[in-house]
Amino acid sequence: MKIISIETFTNEYIGLLRVRTDDGDEGWGQTSTYNADISTQVVHRQVAPHILGWDGDDISNLNREILEREHKFPGTYLYRALSGLDTALWDIKAKRAGKSVCQLLGGNPASIPVYASSMRRDIAPEAEAERLLSLKESYGYKAFKFRIGRECGHDQDQWPGRTEAIIKQVREVLGDSVTLLVDANSAYTPAKAIEVGHMLQDYGICHFEEPCPYWKPKWTRQVRDALDIDISGGEQDNDMRVWRHMIDNQVVNILQPDVCYMGGVTRTLEVAELAQKANLPVTLHSANLSLVTLFSAHIMGSIPNAGKYLEFSIEGLDYYPWQANIFSPNFEIVKGQLTMNHQPGWGIELNPEWLSQAQYQVSYTGSRF
Repeated sequence: MKIISIETFTNEYIGLLRVRTDDGDEGWGQTSTYNADISTQVVHRQVAPHILGWDGDDISNLNREILEREHKFPGTYLYRALSGLDTALWDIKAKRAGKSVCQLLGGNPASIPVYASSMRRDIAPEAEAERLLSLKESYGYKAFKFRIGRECGHDQDQWPGRTEAIIKQVREVLGDSVTLLVDANSAYTPAKAIEVGHMLQDYGICHFEEPCPYWKPKWTRQVRDALDIDISGGEQDNDMRVWRHMIDNQVVNILQPDVCYMGGVTRTLEVAELAQKANLPVTLHSANLSLVTLFSAHIMGSIPNAGKYLEFSIEGLDYYPWQANIFSPNFEIVKGQLTMNHQPGWGIELNPEWLSQAQYQVSYTGSRF
């Protein structure tokens, strides 16, 4: 099963990738979202040249080969590009086995519990609480995450008083039966994070994501030690040295790798395995409704140390218009759970119209298919 071509279909926001083999197999994957047109250039410049003609079933060695050949460029774009290849190869591998990727990895759930994840800081506390309540009533969500602080905020709020108001408002409107999580996106110093953390505890919020700048793990560990609330993080990280440090030093209670930031399924599973040995749960970061949420669901449905919930973005086309009409069938939430599709591979079809409107590029070996 030798790789004969790698095709990319991309715009600024999302890049899809198709791998074809000499056996006639094809698989679909995705680079990471945002600046995806840059990531797909990296696919053709720094990924494809190393592995065209290789055995596509040897996914771990393909990953190793690319990263070693490009060892002078250990940056995020290489991993974002690698995720497109890796996820496409897992699609092929599962299709050849006649299983979904989740089943191939050892899982077979009918559905997965999700938390409804808000991406917005530009929304008033009252409006956010009412929006979450409406979603609870419509889809049966039992867990929600909302934003506090200012992203990389140096202890500043999005506007004065918003954090205190939204914590109180969301809890009062949704009630005590709902699980609440928050994301600070690197907002605070340890002292401020601990102050905010005590407020979160007072309102029964169970999960405090990225309280401090993610590049300051000692700060995050201080916050973990000071609070009786789960501290989570890791979405930005792709270097295995960083993951080993985070795990060995118990920097957080919950690990949150992002499949597409990490470079795909293979390297995400490596993190999950390290976490399992340290008795740490993994709740994957999947902050939009592209294929990253699909990839995350298949992994979360198969690993033994999956966290309680899969992240599921509640932002629709009004906020992320680029999410429209990429693939089918679309995600289905019933009673707060994502229905799993166990058709072979990723179990989806890409929209031909979307593909026809995307920027196209191909790398291939030998005569063109």
